[in-house]
Amino acid sequence: MVKTMLRKDFAEKVLRFGESKGLKDMEIFYDSSRELSIKSYQGKIDNFSVSNSEGVSFRALHNNKMGYAYTEKVDDSSIPFLVEEAMQNAAIIDSDDNENIYIGVDEYKKIDNYNLDLDQVTEEQKIQLALDLENEASCLDERIQSIQYCVYGDVAGETNIVNSKGLSLSSKSNIAFAYVGVVAKNGDDIKTGMAYKATNDFLKINPKEIAREAVEEAISMLGAESVQSGNYPIILRNNAACDLLESFSDVFSAENVQKDLSLLKAKIGQTIACSDLNIIDNPHMKDGFASNPFDGEGYPTQIKKVVENGILKTYLHNLKTSEKDGVSSTGNASRSSYKSTIGISPSNFFIENGTYTMEDMVKSIDKGLLLIELQGLHSGLNSVSGDFSLSCYGYLIEKGKISKPVNQITVSGNFFKMIKNIEMIGNDLKFGLPAGSYFGAPSLKINELSIAGK
Repeated sequence: MVKTMLRKDFAEKVLRFGESKGLKDMEIFYDSSRELSIKSYQGKIDNFSVSNSEGVSFRALHNNKMGYAYTEKVDDSSIPFLVEEAMQNAAIIDSDDNENIYIGVDEYKKIDNYNLDLDQVTEEQKIQLALDLENEASCLDERIQSIQYCVYGDVAGETNIVNSKGLSLSSKSNIAFAYVGVVAKNGDDIKTGMAYKATNDFLKINPKEIAREAVEEAISMLGAESVQSGNYPIILRNNAACDLLESFSDVFSAENVQKDLSLLKAKIGQTIACSDLNIIDNPHMKDGFASNPFDGEGYPTQIKKVVENGILKTYLHNLKTSEKDGVSSTGNASRSSYKSTIGISPSNFFIENGTYTMEDMVKSIDKGLLLIELQGLHSGLNSVSGDFSLSCYGYLIEKGKISKPVNQITVSGNFFKMIKNIEMIGNDLKFGLPAGSYFGAPSLKINELSIAGK
């Protein structure tokens, strides 16, 4: 269960102390979270950990500069430190960028992203789920040699924003997840497979389904070989497409555009992708893992099509970048924690479903590849140029059918060119693991990408 919310009297004392120091525009940002992780290994609980985090940040305009300070000690003794530290930090800022404290609006979208039932699930039930998941994965096929990892976890968090302009907001969310990685062996051939489920409804986590998906993938990759180098039509399975979208999502940030770190600069209103592609940022999505009625500045969030029918409609803005561009904020101000300054990030950011099934896509290819996993995403791509070169594996497609597993290959291309060359968009939208669970994509068929093999 999440810790109790920010005490109203504490917030009022901070603001009063700030006023006594001559400050007028001030804000308190409170963030708390609780994380549980249970790891199973060989039928026993290998690790059980619970971590709690709580902290508060204070920011204020001092001589027209925004100063920040934060502390993990949320009590009266921290009040002078927060205010005086923020004032000192403001005094050394060289930037001419304007930051402001937001006054708020009369009404915010009501979003219930906290499932109280998850609080009622006992530790014994969570432990049993982890053990059941490992056991299921171990027993499904005799070729499963070992379990790489088997994890159940859940996270609950709360955010409060209170400022000197009368704004007082709070939101809570929670999520549970489970994932398993398996190792399959046939002779000297060893392959791995993994599967996961993330939801804030504990009853929707089915160990049998997760185990079956992981085992089937590992078994299907046995006997995999490389293929001849060349250009091939490519299907990126939903999880792989999701990973690629997440890796290049920063190009839609107005902050990066203004810093010349995005090739989408001056592209609003222009076609940047195939005419069927829609990229949505939806902070009001039911059960969305990043759903929130307000952003990191207290600005009301809004649903928006960032790309509509291939046309770039908007960048993602906070108050500072929107003022620079002379537009309204899109409600995408973010703080990774109470320790961070204001940045920009998407909410539930995804490629909208198309109409094609995986079977449709496979049938449309005479000779090509279905890629099910991309590796080296942190080192094998350049988000500024859009270029990527990533190790991957998947299946060879011949005459409209999956013929054999393929590994030891590298896929190369350019993200900006790739989204223009999408030929088919699947109807199997899927969001990623908890760390990136607010990014989603369906499977995508790309006209052509370069494959380096044998």
